[in-house]
Amino acid sequence: MPSRRWKIKPVDEEAVNDLIRESGFPDPIARILVLRGFQTLQAAEAFTEPRLANLTDPFLLPDMEKAVSRLWKAIDAEETMTIFGDYDVDGVTSASLLTRIFIALGANAKPFIPDRLDEGYGLSPDAMDRCLQEHGSTVVVSVDCGVNSVESVRVAQERGVDVIVTDHHEPEEQTAPAFALINPKLGNLPKLEILSGVGVAFKLAHAMVKKGRGLKKASAAGVDLRDYLDIVALGTVADIVPLVDENRILVRHGLAQLAATKWAGLEALKTVSGVKGEPDTFHLGFQLGPRINAAGRIGQPMQALQLLITPSPSEAQKIAHLLDDTNAERRKIEREMADAAFEEIDEYFDPEKHFGLVVAREGWHPGVVGIVASRVSRHYNRPSIIMGIDDDGSARGSCRSIEEYNMLDGLQACEDCLSKFGGHQMAAGLEVKAGRLDQFKHDFNAVVAGALADKDLEPVQYIDAVVDAEQINWDFLEQLKQLRPFGQNNPEPVWALKQAAVSGSPRVVGESHLKLSLVSNGRKFEAIAFNYPLEQLPSGKLDVAFMLKENQWMGNTSLQLQVQHIRASQ
Repeated sequence: MPSRRWKIKPVDEEAVNDLIRESGFPDPIARILVLRGFQTLQAAEAFTEPRLANLTDPFLLPDMEKAVSRLWKAIDAEETMTIFGDYDVDGVTSASLLTRIFIALGANAKPFIPDRLDEGYGLSPDAMDRCLQEHGSTVVVSVDCGVNSVESVRVAQERGVDVIVTDHHEPEEQTAPAFALINPKLGNLPKLEILSGVGVAFKLAHAMVKKGRGLKKASAAGVDLRDYLDIVALGTVADIVPLVDENRILVRHGLAQLAATKWAGLEALKTVSGVKGEPDTFHLGFQLGPRINAAGRIGQPMQALQLLITPSPSEAQKIAHLLDDTNAERRKIEREMADAAFEEIDEYFDPEKHFGLVVAREGWHPGVVGIVASRVSRHYNRPSIIMGIDDDGSARGSCRSIEEYNMLDGLQACEDCLSKFGGHQMAAGLEVKAGRLDQFKHDFNAVVAGALADKDLEPVQYIDAVVDAEQINWDFLEQLKQLRPFGQNNPEPVWALKQAAVSGSPRVVGESHLKLSLVSNGRKFEAIAFNYPLEQLPSGKLDVAFMLKENQWMGNTSLQLQVQHIRASQ
């Protein structure tokens, strides 16, 4: 396990003690709540008990009333409408959500997702043209894309097609000239700006049902939006938006809905993914989501969308197995690319000289470069770029950064080597001009080195709180569950157990996972450390950073310490 510097997060001890007195939360849970900014009983209870009743009125979003009125007019006139999605999990769930709900409301609604390789991202001119030719719709509703698609929307509007954009991406100075443009970043409610694409789509669905009930529409009275929250939760978690405020409400209740989902597709996806028992964000982000994503990366994204809208269990099972096979192929491609990237970098890597890492190969799949860039960036703790080289000698790929560096700064400094680039601080895409790859590699490393050479880039293991062996029990785990769902901006807490001793002989399970028993203050705990070489286990007493889990195996349930890092006791 790589070396890491431990850092225990500082906390206001007085605020912790006050919250313990007010609430009765055990000390470790109170510490987490205070660390996350919930210092009063009222704030802590609102966080631990998120309620659907606290969702904001959807009509507070810009252009919502205009969009809803137009859509109900289209339903009443039996117009054909298209739900225009995108090929990632957020886009697929958004499109399936509105397709399902609009059909339930009586609409003649058809879904559409562009081809990643031929038509590019979002509301591109090519994708919009094919969409209009195939569907002949008079209304197009985009989800998870479109806010800046000026040309595509203008052409559609000129052809008499009303385009309603729902999106959550950053608006540029010139936004799309849509009939209605629903984006929380164009409104005046900052807490809604964290919504994912499917979160914004859900707001539109909520507004449609609310308006329909006000108009005494029988179809609206029959729609229970709670049935759809599992779809909303899947897209929200997969898009890695902050799991606080409204996102937290939607995901908490969506996970509960997923346990008894009404949708054949989600049930089939759970089965092929091996999701059993009480679902959590891990299942959404690492088991269900990747299978949906695989269709958009190397397969057919419309398969994933069809999975989420089909009423047929047999069709759902068939598609779910196809997506499972596609995901296995994606993992194989990813593993081969990552192994090649690590091998190339290891041959030259000097932590004192190499700060911006770039690897490019012919034949590398454009749908997988982003995943590999993430792995490379995490492994070396460096801004990293992975690209595929095209036949003309240009290279296209994805960038992933670290907290200490804004990736866009590096790309802007090297823009003379680039045909195009875009993204944000932590992730971006780029295209390198033909014949400029070697120059770009040199320049990118130089500009990143200028920013990071004097920084301590040793990875940090953050600890939320140190706990005693006596505190680690089933009651503690149940209290911990109140902090779920864990994810972006609400990470699962990492605890530290100090001065623990190894009991018995640790053993390797699977290919490279270390299973061991730890003893502290007379109590024994089972622990597992993923991808941990046995020979790296320190001798003597240990400090262990871990997450507390419920482990189920062969019908037995036990507490398990999921090890994040181990060091010799300090």
